[in-house]
Amino acid sequence: MPFIDLESNLPASKFTEEFLKKLCSTTAAILGKPEDRMNLSVKSGLAMLIAGSTAPCVQLCVSAIGVTDTAEKNKEHSAKIFSFLTQELGLSEDRIVIRFYPLEPWQVGKKGTVMTFL
Repeated sequence: MPFIDLESNLPASKFTEEFLKKLCSTTAAILGKPEDRMNLSVKSGLAMLIAGSTAPCVQLCVSAIGVTDTAEKNKEHSAKIFSFLTQELGLSEDRIVIRFYPLEPWQVGKKGTVMTFL
C-alpha cells in the first residue's frame, strides 16, 4: 500500500485529474504495486524553496512496504520517477527532490486494524 505525497509551488491547474491518474499508474508500475492499492495526494501552490531558489519545484515522498528499503531499489525508482516528472511537469532534475521511506506492515492502518501478510 504505497503512499505518494507530492508538494509543489506550481499552481493547482498543473495537477489535473489526468495527471493524477498518470502519476498513480506510473508510480504503481515503477514500484510493482497494483493501482488499486495506491494512495496519492498533491499539495500545490505552496511557498517552497529548493537549492536557494523559489523557481518552480516539486518534492515527492514515496512511502511503501517492501519496495523502498534499499539504496539499489530507490536508485532505480528515482530514475524512473524523475523521468516521469520532468516530462509531465517540464521541470529540470535540479528542481525535483524525492524522499523514500520504507514502511513495515504494522505501520499502516486500514479497516480498523493494521496491514498483515499471510
